[in-house]
Amino acid sequence: MMIVASSLPLGHCAPRNGRVELPPLLDATLDELQSGLNGGHFTSVDLIRAYTARIEQVNPRLHAINEINPDAVSIAAHHDALRHSGHLIGPLHGIPVVIKDNIATADNMNNTAGSYVLVGAEVPEDSTVARKLREAGAIILGKANLSQWSGARGAITQGWSAYGGQCIGAYFPEMDPDGSSSGSGTAASIGLAWAALGTDTTGSIADPSSKHNLVGIKPTMGLTSRYLVVPISEHQDTVGPMARTVKDAAYLLSAIAGSDKNDNYTSASPFGEKAPDYVAACKGKGLRGKRVGVPRHMLELGSDRPSDYMVEVFNSALEVLREQGAEVVDDIFLSGAADLVSRKYSPFVTGPDMMADIPRYFSQLKTNPNNITTMMQLREFIQKDVREEYPEKGTQSWDRGISRGYDNTSPVWWENYSAQAELAGPRGIASAVKEHSLDAIVLPTEYLSMLAAPLGNPVISVPGPNQPFGLGFTGARFSEEVLIEIAHAFEQATMVRKTIVPYIQPETELEDIVGKTEQTNGNLEL
Repeated sequence: MMIVASSLPLGHCAPRNGRVELPPLLDATLDELQSGLNGGHFTSVDLIRAYTARIEQVNPRLHAINEINPDAVSIAAHHDALRHSGHLIGPLHGIPVVIKDNIATADNMNNTAGSYVLVGAEVPEDSTVARKLREAGAIILGKANLSQWSGARGAITQGWSAYGGQCIGAYFPEMDPDGSSSGSGTAASIGLAWAALGTDTTGSIADPSSKHNLVGIKPTMGLTSRYLVVPISEHQDTVGPMARTVKDAAYLLSAIAGSDKNDNYTSASPFGEKAPDYVAACKGKGLRGKRVGVPRHMLELGSDRPSDYMVEVFNSALEVLREQGAEVVDDIFLSGAADLVSRKYSPFVTGPDMMADIPRYFSQLKTNPNNITTMMQLREFIQKDVREEYPEKGTQSWDRGISRGYDNTSPVWWENYSAQAELAGPRGIASAVKEHSLDAIVLPTEYLSMLAAPLGNPVISVPGPNQPFGLGFTGARFSEEVLIEIAHAFEQATMVRKTIVPYIQPETELEDIVGKTEQTNGNLEL
């Protein structure tokens, strides 16, 4: 594939030896970038060129980015002109972000879900979250690789897509990037953009964030719109931020949250079109007086048991919570957890959702180059196009869904959904929060996904010790403010991210770009 380049709170660009020290892009925060932009130390065009050069340096190996916006430089120049005239669009003005390649944009980029079937397809307008990013001033730099069809096609490896290749993580050789927001995780973790958007059905934001030393927020289903996002399950899908700090993730969540007439599930949000200021939740002493529950029995469920070392590290993290003023309520019991972890009902909920939701996405396309309208046609295309690597990369999930013969309009589907909802609510998070008066539930991130997914409860993963490992917090629906407050306090008490160095890093920094002519030829062949 061809990649074609194309009043705010302040951080600091500290002077050193009479010159301004520009922020290293591996860890640059929004406040630092906006401070440098407002101070005239660099421009948004400089940022685009620096991030593009960084992508070119590592993408042939990591396969994190599927496309770069060919108009990114001209958009950045426009944002620079607006800044020079004193007009800022919003808190993300002139800041480059990447978004998962299933989030549609009505521009010169594809929205492929990692498949050649959608190359050349056009949508009638931006997805709502892409529109909100632009309204906040962000520049969408490119599309991130993903587990194809968000991992819902069948037997494929995490982070593989026909269109983008095999994404890997940057923290050790041939690192499993987890998924399905694999490229978003790799890109955000090593500074290929300021931050990224991912999507989550059952762990696809929180889990790769955990592996990539990132903060990932899987919002409550209904807090962010899914309009013109390639779906898996309308009952579980959500769109959220993947960033290097809790505060930056909060900035990004604030930009994209809010109700949307094109996604009726967002009508459940108590906040309407304007979500809370999640950045304001990033304050000191956020753990003081909080009650945090630990369903320790969940670590023993399923086949993927934690190592003794992981348990030791997790217990150390709980001590940090206590030291910061939290009351840790250990060994709470969730009676529905075992059946949730075993996925007793999950395939019979999300699978039939997919049978209805993917054809609905195709029906919304302005241009549908392969005239796909049904799951049968989609499966046939995948199985016949050699670029899709079938049968080595299977279609088992679609095969099972088609053979069942029903979608989410069937009474059978409703029976399975209701049974799973009972496990996740009255026998899951909702009951535990009420019974123990909890502000949050905490576990290693990877053990929270099946608990939080069925009823769309939020999850925030924050870096924990050693090889990238996430500490995950969940709670009641629409409790993002308190979860961000808790996660920020833990982050500030530990500052783990800065202690873990990626195995692979790009070399280009802003000082290599500022004041110099364009450094790249603008074309990247993968």
